[in-house]
Amino acid sequence: MNEKMNVLFIITDQQRADNLSCAGNRILKTPNIDRLASEGLRFTNAFCANPICMPNRGSILTGLYPNMHGCRSNGINLPENVPTITETLLKKGWHTHAIGKLHLNFLERSYKKGDFSAESIRAWIDPQKVQKMREVFLKPYYGFDQVEIVVGHGDRCAGHYLDWLEEKLPHCIESTKKRSENLFPALCYESELPEECYPTSYITERTIAFFERYVNEHHGNKPFFLFCSYPDPHHPVCPPGKYKNKYKPKDIELPSNFNDLENLKKHPFLAQFIINPPMKDLYLVQRATTEEETREFISKTYGAISMIDHGVGQILASLEKLGMADNTIIIYTSDHGDLMGEHGMILKGPSPFNGVLNVPLIWKVPGITKPGSVSDSLISSIDFAPTLLKLLNIKTRDQPPDMQGVDMTPILKDPSLKVRDHCLIEEDEEIFRVKLRLRHLITEDHKITVYEHLRDYGDIFDRKNDPDEINNLWYKDKELRSKLIEKLFYENLAAQSRYPHRVANG
Repeated sequence: MNEKMNVLFIITDQQRADNLSCAGNRILKTPNIDRLASEGLRFTNAFCANPICMPNRGSILTGLYPNMHGCRSNGINLPENVPTITETLLKKGWHTHAIGKLHLNFLERSYKKGDFSAESIRAWIDPQKVQKMREVFLKPYYGFDQVEIVVGHGDRCAGHYLDWLEEKLPHCIESTKKRSENLFPALCYESELPEECYPTSYITERTIAFFERYVNEHHGNKPFFLFCSYPDPHHPVCPPGKYKNKYKPKDIELPSNFNDLENLKKHPFLAQFIINPPMKDLYLVQRATTEEETREFISKTYGAISMIDHGVGQILASLEKLGMADNTIIIYTSDHGDLMGEHGMILKGPSPFNGVLNVPLIWKVPGITKPGSVSDSLISSIDFAPTLLKLLNIKTRDQPPDMQGVDMTPILKDPSLKVRDHCLIEEDEEIFRVKLRLRHLITEDHKITVYEHLRDYGDIFDRKNDPDEINNLWYKDKELRSKLIEKLFYENLAAQSRYPHRVANG
């Protein structure tokens, strides 16, 4: 592997693993991402380290579980003293650049009153504070030498995106800022922005501009790490133009377990979110839904993903046109999934179900991955960092210390191999008056979820024989329960923070 390889890391927000046509979705069409999969390796059993935006994005860039890197819930900034792989690459000569959503600082409300966020949407739309926001990005930000940031969701976005929008559509600036004062007005609606001015188009356009500038400025042997991050299809879902009605609600297939909601009203943990949702007006955690609402939500989500797919096609074409495709590692993934009607619920949040935990993952590594290959090996978000540094020939002594992920390189070479026998998923949510803690352990055959305040209850599903996750084995197979609880205990114990480090001779 040439140590001067480039990296293009494409990430979406809140996209399920099965929300790709190459993953078997019969309605959604994603020809460009499918093409990437046909040229690389697609993983079917990739799982987030935490099913919430900020903690998992922190894990992707650090190779650490959230309890180690410190951003264990939305609203808690990733500590600046925690090493990231982008800091490593910047020091080793890579040009590190981010375009789009980062979410390493809080978006709207902080965990601790008075905390500063360089990604606060309210600050970015405040004329008195926006200059301070800009100044943060004049120096490296978590190892990104340059950042063109988008903060927000749907068409309620700010950041550097607003500068671009002002050039494209100046009369829409004030209305966009006004919309951004309320991030979650509804699940979906029709955007007033045209396609060419929507945040997805900004990210695609700026990514291509980066490639062209990179080639024209003759960076020589200095490779790049480009983080291309789309805020969609995270709610509120409002794809513009031809994408808003690209998929008809009547054509949407509801999940086979959609009618399981009544059973979940007896669930010792989930019942509180179904019967009396703690944040019903904010749409921040999963909640019960109707057939009509679900079909509308899924159809709009598919539209948003189709727009991203079109952008990915343009980006890949630009890479090829500029002669960089053969020297660029390409990764496509998402930070977490969405229930999208599973068990009669939508959105994300604390639950034991696959739709939120399983993420899409495609790797194309020139000279290593076999075109069109598929792997069912278990993979965690914490594995991305050590794998990339291994592929880029960064010596161990130069890598961030304490990374907890596993090197996936053997699977990239042979998709039939296994590098881990489990995925541990942490979940510590403290949003408004919601405060809870869950742990999930996923093995080849089973998944177990335990809840902090439920000492004699949990969820165990047979991953191979019960894909709908209807039959909880917690009370039905005591031997299996004991075995999984023991494994979960020791894997969770091994994952716990050892910070601060003991000082030598101290």
